[in-house]
Amino acid sequence: MVVDTVAINRRSNAFAGEESLWLFGYGSLLYKADFPFLECRPARIRGWVRRFWQGSHDHRGSPEAPGRVATLIRAPESVCTGMAYRITPDVLEPLDVREKNGYLRFTTELAFTDGGTAEGLVYIATEDNAAFLGEAPMQEMARHVARSRGPSGPNRDYLLGVARVLRELGADDPHVFGLEAAMLAWESGSGDPVSGAGETSA
Repeated sequence: MVVDTVAINRRSNAFAGEESLWLFGYGSLLYKADFPFLECRPARIRGWVRRFWQGSHDHRGSPEAPGRVATLIRAPESVCTGMAYRITPDVLEPLDVREKNGYLRFTTELAFTDGGTAEGLVYIATEDNAAFLGEAPMQEMARHVARSRGPSGPNRDYLLGVARVLRELGADDPHVFGLEAAMLAWESGSGDPVSGAGETSA
C-alpha cells in the first residue's frame, strides 16, 4: 500500500514567494541529502520525538512487506535533534515524491544548535495515515527492521545511518539507539527470542 501524498503537499502554500526556506530532516534526510541545498546546520525542534512507527512500502520495504522508518510523534516536553537544510522552493518537488508514502509537510520553528531560530518545513507521517504501523515491542521492531528490504536497500541500513549521524551530532535518542542495539543483538544471535505475532512483515 502506497499512500501518495504528493498532490496534497503541492497544494501547500507555506513559504510561497520565498527565495529559500529551511527544511528539517530527522530520518533518511540526516544521512542521504541527495538534493541541492544552500547550507545545512544542526538544529532541534520542540514538542516531537522520533519513532520508527511508520511503514515504508516504497523505499525500505514493499507493499506486501513494509519496512519501518522514522516519523515524529507529539511529545510536548521533548526535543528532536536533526539537520536543517536551506533549500530553494523547487527542491520540494522531488522531495514530495521521495516522502510520498504518508508524509505531509508541516511548518515548525527550528532552533539551530549554534544559535538562532527560523521557521521551516518538516515532513511528518501522522498517526492517521494508512501506512502508519505504530508502536510495538522493541525486540519485535528490531527483527522487523533486520528482515525488511525495499528498492532503496535494506531497512537496517536506514536505521544504522540515522544512528550514526545522531552520534556525530552528539544527540541522545534512546529510541533509535535502543532499536539499533536490539537489532544488532538479534542479528548476532544474542537477542531475546521474539514471537512473530503482530508483525507486519517477515
